[in-house]
Amino acid sequence: MNNETSPVREFAMRFTSSTRGARLARRLVSHRLDSWGHPYTGHANETLTLITSELAANAVRHGHVAGRDFHLRLTETGSSPRTLRIEVTDTRTERVPPLLAPQEPPGDDESGRGLFIVARLASRWAVALRVDGPGKTVWAELWLPAETPAPSQPVSRFPAKA
Repeated sequence: MNNETSPVREFAMRFTSSTRGARLARRLVSHRLDSWGHPYTGHANETLTLITSELAANAVRHGHVAGRDFHLRLTETGSSPRTLRIEVTDTRTERVPPLLAPQEPPGDDESGRGLFIVARLASRWAVALRVDGPGKTVWAELWLPAETPAPSQPVSRFPAKA
């Protein structure tokens, strides 16, 4: 998170380090973004959901430590530019992705494109070693244009009394 700004919205949760946990993380981020006013089919939701999918899959595939979960944190800041930020933390320190710009793998390889996709979609991203324990956090930010809609108002499930 930018040190100058505090999140106006935040969602955080731990997930099992499994493909099921990664899938659940992606779905909950998409749902949370929709509830914050970023519709499922909108650019911000689709982009950040894809970034989340790649980071969660990497945490499961490359950051897995038996018996340890991965942690996800989603925030939105209200400062200029409005920013959505996703952080995925795992407990594996020795498998830190390179900080150089990731390259697209040659040929028809079916893996190795995750951080390449993140780098292409995110406004900025980086990797940071955890200070409160072993592991690392890979984060990505998506800067929102000024015309992004405000969060939708809650809808009452009960009809108004006449």
